[in-house]
Amino acid sequence: MNIAVVGLSHKTASVEIREKLSIPEQQIETASAALKAYPHIEEVAILSTCNRLEIYLVTSETEQGVREVTQFLSDHSKLPGHHLRQHLFILLHQDAVMHLMRVAAGLDSLVLGEGQILAQVKNTHKLGQQHNGVGRILNRLLKQAITAGKRVRTETNIGTGAVSISSAAVELAQLKVQNLAGSRVTIVGAGKMSRLLVQHLLSKGATQISIVNRSARRVQELTAQFPEAGLRYVPLPEMMPAIAETDIVFTGTAATEPLLDRAKLEAFLDPNQPLMLIDISVPRNVAADVKGLPNVRAFNVDDLKAVVAQNQESRRAMAMEAEGLLEEEVEAFDVWWRSLETVPTINSLRDKIETIREQELEKALSRLGSEFAERHQEVIEALTRGIVNKILHDPMVQLRAQQDIEARRRAMETLRLLFNLDSEAVSSEQYS
Repeated sequence: MNIAVVGLSHKTASVEIREKLSIPEQQIETASAALKAYPHIEEVAILSTCNRLEIYLVTSETEQGVREVTQFLSDHSKLPGHHLRQHLFILLHQDAVMHLMRVAAGLDSLVLGEGQILAQVKNTHKLGQQHNGVGRILNRLLKQAITAGKRVRTETNIGTGAVSISSAAVELAQLKVQNLAGSRVTIVGAGKMSRLLVQHLLSKGATQISIVNRSARRVQELTAQFPEAGLRYVPLPEMMPAIAETDIVFTGTAATEPLLDRAKLEAFLDPNQPLMLIDISVPRNVAADVKGLPNVRAFNVDDLKAVVAQNQESRRAMAMEAEGLLEEEVEAFDVWWRSLETVPTINSLRDKIETIREQELEKALSRLGSEFAERHQEVIEALTRGIVNKILHDPMVQLRAQQDIEARRRAMETLRLLFNLDSEAVSSEQYS
């Protein structure tokens, strides 16, 4: 078995490509099932955010497994393979493990050290378990990555002052208009990114904020969280009239098709009315054709890079410190991974000893007579199991704990020889 990751991110693909590959949460179950239906994919976990789509897999044949994921992505995105491959990165085992650790720690994010990605990795783990994509190996890997992300957040200062995508969007708006306090702002959507938008807008002095959303419940939650903001709720059907009275619009919904396009804006906007659109969604909420409107300035997540660059340098030294912590977590996972090659030997040894125990127990009980056996069988059964477990405990612990690969393999070979275990059933090559 081997671990691999096939994916693309803000580093390898534009938002136009990323949105074609995006897999919304409601499609994760179907996508996981489709991937696991391929013959060489044993486990799979899907991490899909506005800045990346990454598919982690455990495969019996690395080259075939990677090819199957690439085929799935081509089918899903409707992009031909030769066009898609130029945007993909492929990392195998140790590199894939370290990459996930770096992602969970926010070291591979557009905003270095951002914390939202850790929650997204946790959600990937939860959905992977829920939809039966994650098995023993990816379960351990994702847990280790979450631990790594938490350690970096608590043991370094990389998250101190680190901006999120939402705060970078607000900084971009401030750079363009200079004074947010006098601007009328509309936010489309009321999820986590919108909550962060409200928080950062308030810190910059914005006082006129409207929230467009399908239902009032989430807006009421935001209003309770920011009682001083005076947030105004706008039902979704009234979105366009509200935008017509707005200076800046932020969009951050999970919609898979654009909510705003040129035709809609032309129908509601005064031809001379200036409007700024900042879209932080992937797939995009704002269609590309709005840039053709004379008084409309439109930005998407890729336009945030210049703003983010100003905040990167101060955190690079902290990132180096974080890398050291990640090396420790990678080593911990690797020790566990290497110990897996002992599992077939341990299982064969336990099976053989258990067979002997059952045979000898049956002989003993038959000699004791049925009346005695019925009254005391449970006690005798527990006694013999306890003896077996105690005898096997130390060899199993020592075998798993042996970090020197060659020493561990010599120990396994000795066990197989001494106990005459089936060499084919316990071949260590499958984990090499």
